[in-house]
Amino acid sequence: MRKLAKDVEQWLGALGEPPRQAMRRVVEIILGADERMGVEVKYWTLVFAGGGGDCCSFVRWKKKTPVSLMFNRGAIIEGDFPHLEGEGPTARFMRFADLAEVNARAKELGKIAAAWCELMAAAPKAGSKKKPPARSKSKR
Repeated sequence: MRKLAKDVEQWLGALGEPPRQAMRRVVEIILGADERMGVEVKYWTLVFAGGGGDCCSFVRWKKKTPVSLMFNRGAIIEGDFPHLEGEGPTARFMRFADLAEVNARAKELGKIAAAWCELMAAAPKAGSKKKPPARSKSKR
């Protein structure tokens, strides 16, 4: 795994258990999925970005689902991701109860991160007349 920036390590280090180990594992999975993916502390949380756009971030966690990722534009991510939740026009969520659940969904999470990078790489650049890709339909 790539070395994390000092502020990212500090953010993770400030967490208690749960959810520190599970969140650290999410970071490893996302960064390991595609070399274009990065992470930074932004808006008082960790924000993952790849291919030119913010992909997802940790959002407020609760005891029932201590690790929650919000994909701000998750509705446009193409592919079949059964644990990507949401029905609205943009955001999708992926929630994990614990480290075991993160590990069980690691392959799916990695595919989401890679799909995001591909989507951003194919997105039209400023001034382009190319239309953005159509939205995929959510399972939930």
